[in-house]
Amino acid sequence: MAENYTFKDKSKRELLRFLEAYQMAINESIICSVTDTKGIIVYVNKKFCEVSKYQEEELLGKNHRILNANYHSSTFFKEMWQTISSGEMWRSDVKSIAKDGTYFWQDSIILPIFDENQQIIQYFSIRIPIDERKKAEEEREQRIKDLEEVLFKISHEVRHPVTLMLGICNLYDESLLTQEELGTFMSAIKNAASRLDVYTREITEVVSKLRDKEDA
Repeated sequence: MAENYTFKDKSKRELLRFLEAYQMAINESIICSVTDTKGIIVYVNKKFCEVSKYQEEELLGKNHRILNANYHSSTFFKEMWQTISSGEMWRSDVKSIAKDGTYFWQDSIILPIFDENQQIIQYFSIRIPIDERKKAEEEREQRIKDLEEVLFKISHEVRHPVTLMLGICNLYDESLLTQEELGTFMSAIKNAASRLDVYTREITEVVSKLRDKEDA
């Protein structure tokens, strides 16, 4: 019997060590918080304080809106509350503001906590910092915008004169100037202008597809 208790005690100690290590890993890498059903903060972990730059005592008892960066629409948060208050998990990327005015992005998951009667009593939030991912997305978006601007200029500053060139060539085709040299020259202009026109159309189509892929 004594050996059995010793084995159980050893298992409990190992489990406690595992839980302590697990909690340490969570505190170092994941932002965690718990609020009541009205959004009042009742618990924050070490990572939450580190990222938000608030002390724990500055957050406890405060509404989670203290981190609202005024980036998302009221509809965004309305849908969040509708989801979690119905007992469902909610997940989205959220932009927040720290105490010093800097912004940070998080991949956020909010889960309702139920009592023994299946009534929601609190909300548990897990958030993973994603600033690097968002920075890469914003840089990619900026590159696309820059390319679109170039294409806009091509469309208005190049295609218009190309159209004029094609029109002039057609007029020459219908004129009495039938010299072989002039015909060859005009044919070359027409072919070059046509290729340029097709090329700009193809680039526009590629960027349009790229934009659709980014939005998907």
